[in-house]
Amino acid sequence: MNSDVRNLAERLIQTGYDDLPRREQRILSRMAKRLAISENINEKFHDHLTFGQKLADQVAAFGGSWAFILTFFGILVMWVFLNTWALPRGEIIDPYPFVFLNLILSMLAAVQAPIIMMSQNRQSNKDRLAMAHDYEVNLKAELEIMDLHQKIDQIRDHHFKQLMNHQTEQIASIKNLIEKSTVDKNSVC
Repeated sequence: MNSDVRNLAERLIQTGYDDLPRREQRILSRMAKRLAISENINEKFHDHLTFGQKLADQVAAFGGSWAFILTFFGILVMWVFLNTWALPRGEIIDPYPFVFLNLILSMLAAVQAPIIMMSQNRQSNKDRLAMAHDYEVNLKAELEIMDLHQKIDQIRDHHFKQLMNHQTEQIASIKNLIEKSTVDKNSVC
């Protein structure tokens, strides 16, 4: 394994690389290589859907829309109007109390409910995948920030040491000047 990755693990997480879970090992290796960890979860998730899953998502999307509600309401009003007033008594398909309409509505609900549940389960799986990805991105960001803090601390310490060395040199120069001026005053007297 790359020594940069091991150093990152020991320095930032205070543990050995081999002791980390696979996910965190992957994050550290991508961090050491300076690679992005972000990815489009929607593309990754939707690329693996089957035709039936895509169809279920479309049915669920339409079943939960105002277009469906308004269309369905219009069909119900038309059904009641036709079977109550418009058709002559001999041609009525479903007389009041609309038993056939109740059967159709029950069958629609029986078919539509599992399709919507399949779509919701898939959305739940997608949400879990997105949360796992968010964790990885957040962990990498946190590690990068910790790494930057350490680098800034190193720069500050180095600058402080240089400043202290410079001050030591200046103090030594001032002492020499004071000694020299004291010697010059004594020799003049």
